[in-house]
Amino acid sequence: MSNNAILVVDDTLESLGLLTDILEAEGYYVLPANSGEIALASIAVTLPQLILLDILMPGMDGFEVLRRLKSRPETHKIPVIILSAFSETEQRVKGLEKGAIDFISKPFQRQELLAKVKIHFELSRTRLLLEEKTAALRLANAHLQREIAERKQMEADILVAATVFESHEGMLVSDANNNILRVNRAFSLITGYSAKDVIGKNPRVLNSGRHDASFYAALWESINNTGSWEGEIWNRRKGGEIYPEHLTITAVKRQNGSITHYVATLTDITRDKEAADRIERLAFYDPLTELPNRRLLQDRLKPALALSHRNGRQGALLFIDMDNFKSLNDTLGHDMGDLLLQQVAQRLKLCVREGDTVARLGGDEFVVMLEDLSEQAIEAATQSEMIGNKILAILNRPYQLATHEYHSTPSIGATLFNGHEQSIDELLKQADIAMYQAKASGRNTLRFFDPQMQAAITARVALEANLRLAVAENQFKLYYQPQVHHNRRIIGAEALIRWQHPLRGLISPADFIPLAEETRLILPLGQWVLETACAQLKVWEDSEHTQHLQLAVNVSAGQFHQDDFVQQVTQILSRNAINTDRLTLELTESLVLENIEDTLCKMNALRKIGVHFSMDDFGTGYSSLSSLKKLPLDQLKIDQSFVRDMVSDPDDAVIVQTIIAMANRLNMEVIAEGVETEDQRNFLEQYDCPLFQGYLFSKPMPIEQFEALLKSG
Repeated sequence: MSNNAILVVDDTLESLGLLTDILEAEGYYVLPANSGEIALASIAVTLPQLILLDILMPGMDGFEVLRRLKSRPETHKIPVIILSAFSETEQRVKGLEKGAIDFISKPFQRQELLAKVKIHFELSRTRLLLEEKTAALRLANAHLQREIAERKQMEADILVAATVFESHEGMLVSDANNNILRVNRAFSLITGYSAKDVIGKNPRVLNSGRHDASFYAALWESINNTGSWEGEIWNRRKGGEIYPEHLTITAVKRQNGSITHYVATLTDITRDKEAADRIERLAFYDPLTELPNRRLLQDRLKPALALSHRNGRQGALLFIDMDNFKSLNDTLGHDMGDLLLQQVAQRLKLCVREGDTVARLGGDEFVVMLEDLSEQAIEAATQSEMIGNKILAILNRPYQLATHEYHSTPSIGATLFNGHEQSIDELLKQADIAMYQAKASGRNTLRFFDPQMQAAITARVALEANLRLAVAENQFKLYYQPQVHHNRRIIGAEALIRWQHPLRGLISPADFIPLAEETRLILPLGQWVLETACAQLKVWEDSEHTQHLQLAVNVSAGQFHQDDFVQQVTQILSRNAINTDRLTLELTESLVLENIEDTLCKMNALRKIGVHFSMDDFGTGYSSLSSLKKLPLDQLKIDQSFVRDMVSDPDDAVIVQTIIAMANRLNMEVIAEGVETEDQRNFLEQYDCPLFQGYLFSKPMPIEQFEALLKSG
């Protein structure tokens, strides 16, 4: 914008010339324009400081020029004075409304013209000056605000730095020569050294002596190469205590790379280490005996096998199980059992060499791992046996369990290993099998692994898998062995389970019932037998030729001692809606006496709804007359072991006669099983045993054959 330029716009050349002369005489630079279009073109070249604008012009009038001036950012602040005739009041008002600041009447007076031009010229200059000053002030204010913001940020940073420096982490600042300049309170709390104790000294005052020169050389090599080091280190407190800490050292450098300071942050990780140790002990050690557990034993076996492979020397595993440990828990309680296990652990550690491992697998099972035995298997076995005999001797000594003196014995199974010939699991399995062989040999002895036993165990595992599949696929059948009166009339039968294997054919109960009892598969099997037998009774009830038949079902100890056994039987009877007095449950003598109170409760509950009971294998246990009198028994069954030789063996004959007499005296039925000859039948009939079961009359048979036998008479 020109400092003294005035744009004069008037379509009358006489007026335009007069105004130009007057203003130029006063020193103003005049830009004349005789139309609105020329005025706007002139402004595009030179911005005037003041505009004198005629309103009434041909073409673009003064109002349109004024509108365009006020609409443009570069011209909207330029002051405009309207030139108009005195009578054009309406136009003057309209011009003022559109942004003009004043008006001069035509014909104009020189003094009025110059006065108003001067006033508005000065006002314009003053306004521009004010705007410049305002802009400068705004710029200065913005700069000041930035400075204030920067100062506040610096103060905040200082506060944060101070807060960080006084954090829970210990901090140490040293100079380039590693002389300590400052430490925080956390440093003093961790190390025991006050700021006064260490300022000016080298951080070496904290050295524990646990790390060698190579450790510190590697530390400083990392700082010099990368600018920092981080890791765990053992340091010493002022009081002499050595403790673990997590340490980070950072070098502070100038722009040229030279080091000005070192900053170290340190955290006492004693508790973390203790927690990690506790976690490790929980993971790898038995909490009761503090011996290695199965997991740690397996971890140690891996390098032991590798070492054996490299040096050719044998190793051994001794699997130790305390005999009759369950009886101790049942009689004296688990606290006494725990005391025994702790003492066993201590004694075992006394029996082995340094470098050998004693571990507890769980329960009363321990394993000793022996390493570095002879290269010769026989000699290694002898060495293992010596240690095994030492263990036998020391574990046979009496134990003081609180106020109780207790005697216990171990059964030990041993197996040798040489390199990776067997896997860890196979070795443990072999030692376990050998331990069971020791128990089978009478307990309190040591046995080495026998491959033939391994074959038997493998067969047993396969049988168990097949048995589980058989239960799932219902591969079982009921066979029926007739029970007859002395006149040979069939009065009932005993239901006997048979396994119809899809490949092996019919499998005898003697081959799978013991395994079923051991694996508790006897529970679903027993329920299936009872359900199937009751369904058969329901079928028999519908025929006058069979509705008199009694059906006996064997009940295992595991099945009978279930808490809900009575409920199970009741539900089966209800589902099949049978005459309950046609069902006889056969219980063994040992089952009945195992928990006499529980037995009485269950038998009485079922007897009330009509179920009959027979004591199976009677004479093989230790029943007393008083026990028999308590039980709601309907029948005694003479075991076939007495029937077999009673004709030729006087002792068996006396036992059979006594059982028959006892049953008659107690108003119970008596039946003999395993009757195979006429002599046996005659003997039993002679001494008033009226009921028989055995091959003399019939083998167990499928239901179709049994019912055909009934029809044949």
